[in-house]
Amino acid sequence: MLGLETVNTRGYALFNPNSFGGLKAGQRAVHLRVIETTDLHQHLLPYDYYADRPWHDVGLVNAARLIERARHEAKNSVLFDNGDFLQGTPMGDYVAHERGLREGDIHPVIAAMNALEFDAITLGNHEFNYGLEFLRKAVSGAAFPVVSANLSVKQGASARHDRTLVKPYELLDRQIVDDSGYAHPIRIGVIGFAPPQVVDWDHHALDGRVFARDIIATARDFVPEMREAGADIIIALAHTGIGAARHYDGMENAAVPLARVQGIDALLTGHSHLVFPSPMFQGMAGVDVAAGTIAGKPAVMGGCWGAHIGVIDLLLSRDSGRWDVIGTRSEVRPVAEARDSAPQEPIAAQTGEPENPVSHYHRVHEVVAEAHNDTLTAIRRPVGHSAQPLHSYFSHLGAFNALRVVAEAQRAYVAERLSDPDLKGLPVLSAVAPFKSGGRNGPAGYTDVPAGPLALRHVADLYAFPNTIAALCLSGAEVIDWLERSASAFNRIRPGSTGTKLRDGDFPGYYFEVIDPLDVTLDLSQPARFDAAGQVINADARRVVAATYDGAPIDPEARYVLCTNSHRAGGAGNFAGARPANVVLAGGAVVRDILCKYVADTASLRSAPQGGLRFTPMPNTSAVYETGPAAQQHLHDIAHFAPEPRGLTRSGFLRLKLDLSGG
Repeated sequence: MLGLETVNTRGYALFNPNSFGGLKAGQRAVHLRVIETTDLHQHLLPYDYYADRPWHDVGLVNAARLIERARHEAKNSVLFDNGDFLQGTPMGDYVAHERGLREGDIHPVIAAMNALEFDAITLGNHEFNYGLEFLRKAVSGAAFPVVSANLSVKQGASARHDRTLVKPYELLDRQIVDDSGYAHPIRIGVIGFAPPQVVDWDHHALDGRVFARDIIATARDFVPEMREAGADIIIALAHTGIGAARHYDGMENAAVPLARVQGIDALLTGHSHLVFPSPMFQGMAGVDVAAGTIAGKPAVMGGCWGAHIGVIDLLLSRDSGRWDVIGTRSEVRPVAEARDSAPQEPIAAQTGEPENPVSHYHRVHEVVAEAHNDTLTAIRRPVGHSAQPLHSYFSHLGAFNALRVVAEAQRAYVAERLSDPDLKGLPVLSAVAPFKSGGRNGPAGYTDVPAGPLALRHVADLYAFPNTIAALCLSGAEVIDWLERSASAFNRIRPGSTGTKLRDGDFPGYYFEVIDPLDVTLDLSQPARFDAAGQVINADARRVVAATYDGAPIDPEARYVLCTNSHRAGGAGNFAGARPANVVLAGGAVVRDILCKYVADTASLRSAPQGGLRFTPMPNTSAVYETGPAAQQHLHDIAHFAPEPRGLTRSGFLRLKLDLSGG
């Protein structure tokens, strides 16, 4: 731990490095602060483009205040972003699909990072959603290094011999000042990593063009090289989550084994949109929440969307020309504290030019204001009409109106393009997930489109990602396994019990796949077959007790065409049969564009009453379902569960008691 001296006005500990008890006589200690943003997903301004209103607790412009404060508290600091910055809001889609990047243009997120003077960034998996060429154009405007060691355009005998997509690492030569004002040279090594699954998730765009290596194997190759090149300390920008302690080849969430790689001094993590240090990681092997370390190395994960920043404080000493880390501290700071501590300036689109353009906060406003205004114009454009509300408040309960619109658009598109005579006669099914269904997105994180005119922002609300269309040819057995994977989104409900939460909080909503127009019945008294990552945990478990198409049971031996997206077809989520060999249709068409045309071509959307989800009745049994507070306006959609509102949770979700006696 660091030697602490006092506490500042926001409650963060300041410290005097020379008070650290591990120093030798006459030895100086120097404080270096490492600041992280991660998983920004194009949230630059505090604005919800789907709801078309301000959203004060997110955005890089708000995080800029925290960054400025964190820098002010420390004599020496470096600022890094940990990936997934390019995609995630309609602004990102507008720049990629409508405005484009002309010669000399700087992408808004890169312009914002330039304004904040980032020291380096790494690539996440979502950087590739708009294609490789767009990514290259976007990062070409960076005034800082972009690093990623395990992604290459040509593989060699080992990682060191690969021709990497961007630089594998960077050596930053800096001067750091000690408490007495003396400057000391230091070479900071920065290396980046992305989940190797990126080449599967965006297979349509990257196949044969980008290759991925295992994160740990790559680190073991490059970290010694960085030391040989004079790196005094090494910081890993690891777009990977905190998962299993035991390494296996190609693991997606590899933070724990990565921290064990000799030579890495600090670890910035991300990808899973969580916060570390935090109690949710308590008890995990290799993780010390109280110390803020993974495998003994200081680590941090700064949430997502600019709602937090991560801070690692390193206390360094120099002995015989070598820098050593002799104390560390890790913490995460929410932007809500920055918002509470200073007047909240309205966003530039509402107030025009800020009064004081000096601060980083105002600089970010300035460089993204034009893109923001253009995005607002784009998302407000009318595209169609809906005869009914479309929402995701009860997607896990069989209220599929919003999902069915997407499913119907996918199915119509694919059915028209199946040219293989061997496929034309097969049933065409369509899989879609509620991308916005609360969970980690909070009580406002739901699709909620009112009946009436539909603008482009409503279409973006129905389908939040720029995935391209894909179709798979699956056996009936694989279709049923796909449903079993989705059914694992629920907790096990004991007959006669009350108070059990219906949804498994660790199971992301985007892995709950509805297959339209199937009628599906689930027995939630049975254990789940899969865990949240899609790994089999109960091989004999069966929750799907019935699945019918057009009144007939799904035949395990028959073949079906399943419409999905490129991300899922490439293996994301570990769904049965989702692999390139089963792909029968793939192309450049973006699902949201397909949906937009479908909405425009349909006089007024009205979901057909076909297909659905039921639970096997359990007499005298109830469960708790948490959803957005605005769901109270739509309780008639789930009247068969006799929903009883039971107030709000601490985090703002509406609690409903559901009667499971009737299924």
